[in-house]
Amino acid sequence: MVDTIPIRTSTNCDGYCHLELEKLEWIESEIPPSINAMEVFMVLQLPQPETDENDATTINKIQASYGIQKMGWQGDPCVPVQYKWTGLNCSNTFPSIPPRIISLDLSNNNLTGRVPEFLAKLKLLTFIHQGNPNLCSDPSCESGGNNKKKLLLPILASAASVGIITAVLLLVILFYRKKRSSTDLRPSIVANKRSFTYEEVKVMTNNFERTLGEGGFGVVYHGNLNSNEQVAVKVLSQSSAQGYKQFKAEIDLLLRVHHINLVSLVGYCEEGQHLVLIYEYMSSGNLKQHISGEFSSSPLSWENRVRIAAETAQGLEYLHIGCKPPMIHRDIKSTNILLDNNYQAKLGDFGLSRSFPVGSETHVTTNVAGSPGYLDPEYNRTNWLTEKSDVFSFGVVLLEIITSQPVIDQTREKSHIGEWVGFRLTNGHIKNIMDPSLVDDYDSSSMWKVLELAMSCISPTSSGRPNMSQVANELQECLLSENSRKGGRHDMDSKSSVEPSTSFGPEQTPDAR
Repeated sequence: MVDTIPIRTSTNCDGYCHLELEKLEWIESEIPPSINAMEVFMVLQLPQPETDENDATTINKIQASYGIQKMGWQGDPCVPVQYKWTGLNCSNTFPSIPPRIISLDLSNNNLTGRVPEFLAKLKLLTFIHQGNPNLCSDPSCESGGNNKKKLLLPILASAASVGIITAVLLLVILFYRKKRSSTDLRPSIVANKRSFTYEEVKVMTNNFERTLGEGGFGVVYHGNLNSNEQVAVKVLSQSSAQGYKQFKAEIDLLLRVHHINLVSLVGYCEEGQHLVLIYEYMSSGNLKQHISGEFSSSPLSWENRVRIAAETAQGLEYLHIGCKPPMIHRDIKSTNILLDNNYQAKLGDFGLSRSFPVGSETHVTTNVAGSPGYLDPEYNRTNWLTEKSDVFSFGVVLLEIITSQPVIDQTREKSHIGEWVGFRLTNGHIKNIMDPSLVDDYDSSSMWKVLELAMSCISPTSSGRPNMSQVANELQECLLSENSRKGGRHDMDSKSSVEPSTSFGPEQTPDAR
């Protein structure tokens, strides 16, 4: 006798699943156990913003309060377009603006009762009664009688109206700003996030009391959005010449990218000369603070360093192949890799990010931007920006993770960290360059793999570098190797040849995570 035992418990494998089949003693069969079905689900990143929050809340209230049982009424009402709810029409006037519900078709359903007050108060709603003679939108209607099917028939004409009004307002704003001085001529920011006033920003930061950091953009302050949500508040310096362009670029990018390893935008403020970005708070600082010992006297373990590198690589891989259009960060460095309270890595600071072409075009010609030491020499020489420019910068970060050395140090034999590592490895001993605080608590194989990967990333030419999907996959393998280590003493390989890796095929294009 053979029994089928269904297991319906879903499991999150984080990309790696291990299954074991064993024969139960009470089953009398000579046939070995087998799996006859398995479902695997993948989370897809959507290229467009979610449905307008007010519209989504309203339509969900309609569904929940009046028991609408329509096929496909689950998830986001308008997104993705091919799976929008049955009977809904949605607007998509501007790609960066959340879609609005234009109409809801529930005609000829023999509906009875009174239109609820929470919908009647929405001034942009139009109610249609065709085919539902007993549906009443008059506030004086009695609610007695048979009201079991108190379904309303709203046509949310708001999207069309809002689209027209928005277009008119944009034209008025542009016309008005053309008459102002050139120093104040800039486009309006429309964001799918909460907009704050400058007074609210002052309150949440307690009048800018606590500074978290400072850069070319301005100063970052600690803030409290409410009693249990901390935020990081980046205030644009009014002396920053390129500040507004970076401010707008960062909002435009964060409106349409959503990944667990990218810092999330909570809100913003655009009020006169005050430009503010509000992010989720990363309580454990940045990677640079940890590998330099500034944040804590306890050094990061090798396992945590590899995990942080792998998580950052996944976020960067998403920018390169998961975004539409793909994006180049242009400012990858250890201070822009932030850590939350669980030490999960998230890439931040997208002010210099640029989209790059797909298809036959291979690069974007642009003015050089980035941080000294992390800047791709090929990009610096030719002004040709490619995704491999980010790969170079990430390779420099990997060398920081391994060595805990500054990127540029004029007191060393070789000032740049890449040249210094190559110089110190001439005899092949990895101990000559690795962070001494790690002692021997690491897997030597994973250490060498990360080092070889870093050296391939900083190849002088972009053609000699791997892409970020290949980098992410290599780091995942290194992390698995380190995680599989079961304690005890591990002998360290004393020598290895560290050269730009030739195992990366330029035609390989792994799928996005």
